Amino acid sequence: PQIGGTALEVNADPLARVASMGGLELVMPEAYAAGPCADLLDSGRPVVNFDITGESVTLPSLSGDYSAMTFSGQIPGPTLRVTQGDVVHMTLTIPSDEVTQHGNDMHASQMSSKPYMGAVNIGETGEYCFIAEVPGVFKYHCSGVN
Repeated sequence: PQIGGTALEVNADPLARVASMGGLELVMPEAYAAGPCADLLDSGRPVVNFDITGESVTLPSLSGDYSAMTFSGQIPGPTLRVTQGDVVHMTLTIPSDEVTQHGNDMHASQMSSKPYMGAVNIGETGEYCFIAEVPGVFKYHCSGVN
């Protein structure tokens, strides 16, 4: 192509161009616990505890009743509000009369909770922790079973 009589070089291989500039280094914030929650809970940062319960309920709809999983009996689940830099200590309890195990995935943590909590068995409580590094509004949801 020409602009004002000057030929522009078109590089069809963007990865080769990035490599010629020295490459890229992927940098991710330390947004999750690298081990047990105790490592972050004793870090000196403010800790915000977020304790929720996975509960199945029957809800009415125009086409009849349907089963739904709720967090602490709410749809949508309770709101968690933290300040950037806080440690979020998330616990999920599954009552002993619940019909299935549940998990929790919180997008603000920038990781899957599965390595730390995974599916929480009926009658048990699971936990994971992370540092709230990235500002914004994020969803959380059931991460299902293992």
